[in-house]
Amino acid sequence: MTDTPIQADAEIDATGLICPEPLMIVRNRVREMASGEVLHVVATDPSTDRDFINFCRFMGHELLSSCEREDHLEYWIRKG
Repeated sequence: MTDTPIQADAEIDATGLICPEPLMIVRNRVREMASGEVLHVVATDPSTDRDFINFCRFMGHELLSSCEREDHLEYWIRKG
């Protein structure tokens, strides 16, 4: 995954939330988005990495990028 800034259509701050909350919030937000739109997610729970990879694979979305910063994780998901 690249560390290049990606223009997002929507943002979610899931910092401080633990599994399964970040995934449920992302799932609900993606449902409201149009195909091709990009969601930027900031999280702190390490299990979000596995959750978002599997979510994208099973639901036909694309995980455009992910990165780990000092105190949080960031994800960019394009709705399929």
